[in-house]
Amino acid sequence: MRIRRALRRGIALAVCFTLVLSGCSSRAPSDVAAVDVLVADYDLRVGVWPTTGWWNSANALTTLTDYMIKSGDHRYAWVLDNTYNKKRNALQGNFINSFIDDTGWWALAWIRGYDLTGDPRFLQVAKRGVDFMWQYADDVCGGGLWWTTSRSYKNAISSELFIKAAAELHNRVPGDTRYLQQALQVWDWFDSSGLINDQLLINDGLSSSTCRNNGDQTWTYNQGVVLGGLVALHQATGDIGYLQRARELADASATSDALHVDGVLTEPCEATGCDTNGVSFKGIYVRNLGELNDALEDQPYSGYLTDQANSAYKNDRDANGRYGVHWAGPIAGVNAATQQSAVDLLVAAQPRPEQPTSGSGSTGSTTGPAVDPGAGPGVDPTGG
Repeated sequence: MRIRRALRRGIALAVCFTLVLSGCSSRAPSDVAAVDVLVADYDLRVGVWPTTGWWNSANALTTLTDYMIKSGDHRYAWVLDNTYNKKRNALQGNFINSFIDDTGWWALAWIRGYDLTGDPRFLQVAKRGVDFMWQYADDVCGGGLWWTTSRSYKNAISSELFIKAAAELHNRVPGDTRYLQQALQVWDWFDSSGLINDQLLINDGLSSSTCRNNGDQTWTYNQGVVLGGLVALHQATGDIGYLQRARELADASATSDALHVDGVLTEPCEATGCDTNGVSFKGIYVRNLGELNDALEDQPYSGYLTDQANSAYKNDRDANGRYGVHWAGPIAGVNAATQQSAVDLLVAAQPRPEQPTSGSGSTGSTTGPAVDPGAGPGVDPTGG
């Protein structure tokens, strides 16, 4: 009997994954309440989300802006201005620090902010970030970007972020050729570097001694950012091959046993406990998978995203609308980064809008917060 039940469950899960093009659920939960909670966790005084890290706050800002672009609900556009004004001079200035990937996350956040508002300040600070990142691209191991300014490790995420940010800048800077050439150069290296393994999953980085795949974890965000980068390269060039390659990688990650438990996306660190970084990763994955899904005519990942969203809504949401790290439950480790990750999921699972709500520079009211300005403990993760 137990064997038969396990067999039936296995067949059902296999059907769900086979039907990743259509999914096992038809409708995603609303994202509005989760967004409201995310903004309630924002600290107006310090300009970031104090219960998580510096780079995680960049992702929280990105997912909030994605929500506003996709939904047309611009109540929280003031968060962009406040973050920019409060944090532009933090660390090395212009949202730059010694971690190349951190700089990339902030560049992407400001590109998205530009998409929502049309504010040239946001595009300019994104350009400064990407230009800084390019200083840490060289020919060691054949190409790619270093993880930090110490130039000791070439990891996947720094190069993935550069590809995406540089290609997205090209798509927004009239007459640009430089950013596109740089993005193409890094992608060509990345695709042949060995970072993509035989299962079409991306490991963490290259061995510093051999320049070969180091076999480290296949974190979900490494499977995701590359998808958004390839979408941006397709938009820049019109070459359908970038979408085809993205689809190959997405099919592999969306069905990988290494990244799912009983069909639910699960970070490799969840079994033993994720640190401040790992709790953001799944949201980044589904955000970029959603971008690919929206770029494909048949939207093949809609069902997958809806199923993940329904699991998180049912199993990982407390009575106050806060989400933890385990989308299959139990609720645990709740902070701004787990909330960001859940919002990314809920936003990605929403139907593709018929018409874009961004690009005009119209943001609705940006005169003040829709939450208590005194909310939050006033702890600044940057020390600035």
